[in-house]
Amino acid sequence: MSLINKEIKPFKATAFHGGKFVEVTEASVRGKWAVFFFYPADFTFVCPTELGDLADTYPQFQRLGVEIYGLSTDTHFTHKAWHDTSETISKVQFPLIGDPNHVLARNFEVLIEESGLADRGTFVVDPEGRIQIVEITAGGIGRDASELLRKVKAAQYVAAHPGEVCPAKWKEGEKTLAPSLDLVGKI
Repeated sequence: MSLINKEIKPFKATAFHGGKFVEVTEASVRGKWAVFFFYPADFTFVCPTELGDLADTYPQFQRLGVEIYGLSTDTHFTHKAWHDTSETISKVQFPLIGDPNHVLARNFEVLIEESGLADRGTFVVDPEGRIQIVEITAGGIGRDASELLRKVKAAQYVAAHPGEVCPAKWKEGEKTLAPSLDLVGKI
């Protein structure tokens, strides 16, 4: 069953953020747009390239009122150690949530049970706590923060403009569509 338009399930987790350990819950996520960005593990190969890309793009997400949450099944202590020892990860300014008990990975249906790691899953959650975008990729395929940013802008546009939809490759400021009988068979 799809997670699209499903409300995120209750959780309580600890994140490494801003040099401190902080609690994050589903309640603290509500009221703003959020990206839950699952990756398999700290101290690996593709994962730091993705988090570095997100770190470089993070100010653009913040201008849109979006918080990013990086998540793996590592602990918040491991996130701190990685942040303190990796030049790439030291750029990360968004919370890195530890999920050693696998609650979040199970909630978002990305847990690989046999390894205890998470798939590469990206979830965009609206201010009401409903999942609007789901993307899962195989372990060896890194994601692109600029494409995620484009999708978030489209989700925010559609949420703010009922009755309009964003076509493929839509970018902010471009023409949207208003689905109607007149468009059937004309696109």
